[in-house]
Amino acid sequence: MPTPESEAFLAKKPQVPPTFDEVDYNDTPRLHAAQDAVIKEQWVKSMMSRLIRQELAKCYYREGVNHLEKCGKLRERYMQSMKDITIRGYLFEQQNYVPGKEDIKGQDQVAAGLTRPSGQIATVPPEVDKLRGDK
Repeated sequence: MPTPESEAFLAKKPQVPPTFDEVDYNDTPRLHAAQDAVIKEQWVKSMMSRLIRQELAKCYYREGVNHLEKCGKLRERYMQSMKDITIRGYLFEQQNYVPGKEDIKGQDQVAAGLTRPSGQIATVPPEVDKLRGDK
């Protein structure tokens, strides 16, 4: 198993952040790297939630009747991680701009003009359309 500092570990580490910001949609390898990074980030959050749930179960078993007092912090942490437990995929984030909390507060995305224009979605080159026979 590779150590966290080894060459094999660094080769598998994603080279792009898990967002579609600054991604050219016509650069297919970079687009796929961004998609993979988003999926991996969702899996990491889901697995972290699973680990917290396992620790919470151990705490409930260990503390017995006092679990309400002793396991409160783990319970709150697990409840916060519940919203990231599902793997949603990358299509919504790829096709829509999702602002952070500091970007926009209380404004509608469409009214603010923050949805990605349809021209930014990856397009099929015309030579491929000719090969397929599409017009």
